Amino acid sequence: MTIDRAVMAFAGVMILASLALVQLASPWWLLLTAFVGLNLIQASFSGFCPAAMLFKLLGVKAGAAFR
Repeated sequence: MTIDRAVMAFAGVMILASLALVQLASPWWLLLTAFVGLNLIQASFSGFCPAAMLFKLLGVKAGAAFR
């Protein structure tokens, strides 16, 4: 798995988790969904992604987007 795929998988898990928390706990968890979406948009323009940096530190090999 590359960093690119790991970031996409992590974002998907976070979105699904926040949607589950909306149903189980509070609608305020939609803010997490919005944060993840906004972070994906800004990462596509700037190339800066904290999750990619974390995966790089964990030893995941680089992909095409995050080198």
